[in-house]
Amino acid sequence: MIQDTLKALSDPTRRKILELLKSGSKTAGEIGEQFKMTGATISHHLSILKKAGLIQDEKKGTYIFYEINTSVMEDLLSWVVNFIGENDE
Repeated sequence: MIQDTLKALSDPTRRKILELLKSGSKTAGEIGEQFKMTGATISHHLSILKKAGLIQDEKKGTYIFYEINTSVMEDLLSWVVNFIGENDE
């Protein structure tokens, strides 16, 4: 799981998408408006973020809203803190 998370975070576009979602849930269209790329490319990035567990989606009417899944970020942070702590000894 951490491998998928780190791979997803390695791309600047995906990090920017996460930054956009910090302010609340957004549709793919709202996310896509912030980039000069096709909807298919945005969908690809969203798919990678979702596979890594960094975002989740919820269908509301005819729209799908994406939001950050903070539990995965908390798990990653915990791993990093433990990793650093083990190297201090």
